[in-house]
Amino acid sequence: MRTSIQNDHPWKLQQIQDAANHLQQAIAHIDNVDRNYLFKTSEEVLHILANILGCLQRSRSSLIVPKKKTIDDLMKSRNMKSLNPNLPENLAISFYIQSYKLILAVYQLESTHGNVKYESQQAECNVPWLNDALILLTIALQLCQRLKDKISVFSQYKDFTVGSRVPSVMGLN
Repeated sequence: MRTSIQNDHPWKLQQIQDAANHLQQAIAHIDNVDRNYLFKTSEEVLHILANILGCLQRSRSSLIVPKKKTIDDLMKSRNMKSLNPNLPENLAISFYIQSYKLILAVYQLESTHGNVKYESQQAECNVPWLNDALILLTIALQLCQRLKDKISVFSQYKDFTVGSRVPSVMGLN
């Protein structure tokens, strides 16, 4: 069996789109804060950081953990329509991302005595830019979490306000 993906009808990897959408949401949370806005409470900052962290985590997760689809969903997928020639009715294929790897899974359905079962085979390849993207998302998550932790520590002090500052020990001569 031989098939190919048509140039004018590319195979869509929803995981990449989801990761980009979540990253765009994180950027929107940052952009929605006016550059000249002065935060009044640590809770305001923590709320925005929590939103950003959530978006970054969802972006990263969409690349690491593929959404499971049923064989029926795969066979009815619009991606299957991008193949030329079409696959036989008892075959389905799926491309998905798992961490820094692109995986191709091929499913062959067999119907015996009214029972349907399937066999699957898969092939994978490393995608270097996915590894880079995951590293950068991880670093962004760590930096946001560190900032959130530091603000949480400072906010425990009753006299702490966002604009307050402790004088430097070096400046006390």
